[in-house]
Amino acid sequence: MRYGVPISLMGLLLKGGLNSSLLSTAAIAAVVIMAMLMMLRRWRRAGDQLLSPTLQLGCCVGNTAYFGIPVALALLPPEALSISIGYDFGATLLAWGLGPIWLAGSQQAAHPQRWRVLINHLSSSPASRGLLGALLVMATPWQATITAALWMPSRVVIVLALIVVGMRLAGLSDSRSTPSQTEATQSAQLKTLNAALGCKLLLFPAFVLGLSLILPISAFARQALVLQAAAPTAISVLLMAETEQADSTAAAQLIWRSTLMALITVPIWAVLLKTLEERLGT
Repeated sequence: MRYGVPISLMGLLLKGGLNSSLLSTAAIAAVVIMAMLMMLRRWRRAGDQLLSPTLQLGCCVGNTAYFGIPVALALLPPEALSISIGYDFGATLLAWGLGPIWLAGSQQAAHPQRWRVLINHLSSSPASRGLLGALLVMATPWQATITAALWMPSRVVIVLALIVVGMRLAGLSDSRSTPSQTEATQSAQLKTLNAALGCKLLLFPAFVLGLSLILPISAFARQALVLQAAAPTAISVLLMAETEQADSTAAAQLIWRSTLMALITVPIWAVLLKTLEERLGT
C-alpha cells in the first residue's frame, strides 16, 4: 500500500483533472479545522473539562487518505477527487504543523524536531505523492496513455485501502486493551469518548456543511467537503499523542470506535447531502 495508494490516486487525479479548487479546498480544510479547535478549547476553558487536547484534535483531524478518499470515490463523480485530495493536503499540513503544539499545551518543550516531522509526514502522505506524480505525468506527452492504463487499477487499489485500515484497527484494539478499572472511571471515560465521537462524526461535519452553504462552490464540492469532514479520526492523532505523551490510550480508543461508527454515519451523511442538493435544485 505504500506505493499502490499514491499510484492509484495519481491515476484518479489524471482522470478527474487538476484545477485551482485543490488549493482552495486545502485552505478551507485548514480554516475549518482551526476554527473547530478554537471552539473546543473555548468550551473547555468555560469550565467543562470533558475533552482533553488529544480528543480535541481527534474531533477535527480525520482519516481522509485511507477512508475519506475511498468513500468519495465510491459516492461522488471523479471530478470531486481533487476536492477530496485538497482537503487531505490542507488537513495533513495543519495537523502535523499545529498538532504537536496543541497537544503540548502549556508545556514549553514540545517535540524538538517538529518541523522535520511535519515535512516527513507531508511528503509521505499518499495524497501528496499522488498529486506530485500526477503533475509529473501531465508534463509529459504520454498523459493520455498513462491515464488510460492506470484508470481501472487505480479504482481497485484505493478501495483495498479500507481493508488495510480494518486490519490496522483490529491490531490497535487488541494492543490498547486497558487493565481493569473502577466503574466510575470507566463511566467517565465512556462519557468522554461518546462526546468526542459525537463531535467528530456529527458536529464537525455539520459545521463544515453550514460553512459550505455560504461559500460559492458546486454541489459535488460541497458533498466532498462534508464527507471528508465526516471521516473517522486519523491514526496520525495517535502517533502525535505518543510522541508528546498526551493521552494516547484515549486517542486509540477514539480511532477504532469512530472508524466502526463511520461505516454507519458516513452513508447517512451521503444520503442527507443528496437530499439537500435535490431540494436546493443543484
